[in-house]
Amino acid sequence: QHASFTVPRFEEGYCTDDNARGFLLTQLLQHAGNKSTVVNELAATYIAFLNYALDRKTHRFKNFMNFDRHWIEEVGSEDCQGQALWALGVCMGSSGHNGFQILAAELFEEALPLVSDFTSPRAWAFTLIGIHHYLKRLSGDRRAGQIRDLLVDKLLHRYEAAAADDWRWYENTVTYANAKLPHALVVTAGDTGDDRAMKIGLESLSWLVELQTSPTGNFQPIGTNGFYSKGKERATFDQQPIEAQATVSACNEAYAATGDKRWIIEAERAFEWFLGRNDLGLSLYDPGTGGCRDGLHIDRVSQNQGAESTLAFLLALTEMQKHQSHVQTFRKTSHDE
Repeated sequence: QHASFTVPRFEEGYCTDDNARGFLLTQLLQHAGNKSTVVNELAATYIAFLNYALDRKTHRFKNFMNFDRHWIEEVGSEDCQGQALWALGVCMGSSGHNGFQILAAELFEEALPLVSDFTSPRAWAFTLIGIHHYLKRLSGDRRAGQIRDLLVDKLLHRYEAAAADDWRWYENTVTYANAKLPHALVVTAGDTGDDRAMKIGLESLSWLVELQTSPTGNFQPIGTNGFYSKGKERATFDQQPIEAQATVSACNEAYAATGDKRWIIEAERAFEWFLGRNDLGLSLYDPGTGGCRDGLHIDRVSQNQGAESTLAFLLALTEMQKHQSHVQTFRKTSHDE
């Protein structure tokens, strides 16, 4: 889960969140045509972890595991459940590996119903993205469709309760993995034709990217050292890779839904944060190791390269490569104009 510089910290063990992210990455790579043995072996490792993490009695995923492979909690967080469902849904929607799909469907269907009672908007959003992909293959699953509709209503209700003219958000505090909330509404509205969900998804994403653009035009995510509460001063540091990746993904989906070239620019802006277009002008991506540093502090870059950060960069890179044809078309059109 964590590292000291580039050395894994065994004493801090493993987590389901990161294995779900790892499994998601392998599914995106395989869907893009990478059929290598290494990617397939990694996918097997990650889905095996998810299979082991699901408690069949509670239908909840456990999250944190010691290095000696003993769980250190009985029940994982709601966000952990959503992360796992997101990755499993993507497998169902795009994997060409029959064995992975069968197991992913079993885990997804067992873990999905509990999310209806969750209170975390991020768990709702992660799950909605998973359902979006799951229904690509099993479009007739009425239960999944009903849970999707319920979670969309919950997210829209949160937005309408918290939003104001100068605060286009779902909560009174902007915290982490923020772009996943509008992302979930945009992809779901694309499936269902829900104009209200699409409007709010795009409206809140637009507000977020403006909020997270510095005066010099760089991507500047909300810092984790205090976040940003309504009416208070926002935290600028520490900036986390997960925010850049979430923004890349949401903006790419917004472009796919609308064709608005603005979203290509915003996706690139967020991705370039990894490469040094940020407040300190320092790269978080480390070409020597292939990893990503854990965050941008007020005066330096963290030298640790944990799993979440490295996976955030690799997911963002894979998604940018997937949308590269859109970028090339946009650049050509802009040049011609």
